[in-house]
Amino acid sequence: MKIRGTILHTPEKGKLEVLEDRVISTNPLGVIISVAPFTADCRPDVELDKSKVLLPGLVDTHIHAPQWPQLGTGLDEPLEKWLFKYTFPLEARFADEDFAQRVWQSMVPKLLSQGTTTAVYFSSIHEASTLALADNCLNYGQRAFVGRVAMDHPDGTPDWYRDSSASEGVEASHRSIVDIRSLPNNHGLVEPIVTPRFIPACTDELLAELGKLAAAESVLTQTHCSESDWEHGYVFERHGASDTTALEDFGLLRDHTVLAHGAHLSEQDMHVAAAAGAGVAHCPVSNSYFANATFPLARALESGLRVGLGSDIAGGSQSNLFRQCEHAVTVSRILDDGVDASIPANQRGVANSRIDIPTAFWTATAGGAELLGIPVGILAEGFAFDAIAVDIGANSSAGIWLEFDDWPRIFEKLIRCSTAADISQVWVDGKEVKNFSSN
Repeated sequence: MKIRGTILHTPEKGKLEVLEDRVISTNPLGVIISVAPFTADCRPDVELDKSKVLLPGLVDTHIHAPQWPQLGTGLDEPLEKWLFKYTFPLEARFADEDFAQRVWQSMVPKLLSQGTTTAVYFSSIHEASTLALADNCLNYGQRAFVGRVAMDHPDGTPDWYRDSSASEGVEASHRSIVDIRSLPNNHGLVEPIVTPRFIPACTDELLAELGKLAAAESVLTQTHCSESDWEHGYVFERHGASDTTALEDFGLLRDHTVLAHGAHLSEQDMHVAAAAGAGVAHCPVSNSYFANATFPLARALESGLRVGLGSDIAGGSQSNLFRQCEHAVTVSRILDDGVDASIPANQRGVANSRIDIPTAFWTATAGGAELLGIPVGILAEGFAFDAIAVDIGANSSAGIWLEFDDWPRIFEKLIRCSTAADISQVWVDGKEVKNFSSN
């Protein structure tokens, strides 16, 4: 396949690259084999109008799929109360497979329509509903990592929503891995991922055995890490160490492990995680509600830590990753400037914390891909063609003024202002994804 258009992407953090009027050629597997200037003798299969640009597909590294029905609501409680008051009761409903199907068939096409071509999902504890989520991702054409949530701690979970024992949690997680890999026509587009919810919800036995399972099955792992004052403090009280150290002891801090939030990571924690090849799913909107701190993205990147962007549906109220990019920049400015006006400006804030739109977009594309260890996020030779076509014309939400908006300004407007209505086409593995309407 050959697609003609102008490419905007961030192959390096903080660096916008604009490639005008290029032809991307892909092989039958959807891998890009060349990116070349258009010539008169070229006959593309798809020609984008000049009012549209090509961007890499977006990589959302942290989504709680069962929380889709509560998106935008119930953010009035601290994390430890929010889970029991709103979230666990909703997730327990996914024992009903019909209900689960309705949610998945609403969520997956909606996220694709917003440009999320890769999603990393926490499911519920239910095997059938988790498999149905993976199957829907496959049917709609979304690249995904799908994890059955494991949780068994009698204090950290309600008795009506938990694994009955550590051994049952491990066995159910193992069955889920096998079932997802065995889905018909699944050639690696949808992968399982070992998913202990977080340390407060899991016994030590469950955590240790899940670490062994991840190693034995060669699958990625994901969990929450140093998310809030409560969660971070709880782990220190229980283990005498931070989440990062405890997860390493349990064998869960592995290459490409996804650590959600990380707002309370110390410098030492960052170095430990980076040395293991793990990284953080930065969730700027939900952190603003639940983290009691701002994740120091600029410092984390400087330390060599892998970082992707996450919506954290539904702790984060925005499922569109463009909005998460914007908020990532906003909270970095707040961290840099400080928030207490009673403190002198030169003593307020954490210097050198600001990031820009290209850096935020990098975390939502190439950075997230690097965290997961997958060849997407950049529109270049050797990468899978996961891409979106976005309108920058007269009717675009971005509000472009060609007489004075150069490409960096157009890109900034596009990321800050575009909506799903501006995304006309989405490709995953070189295949155009259709049927964006929710059921």
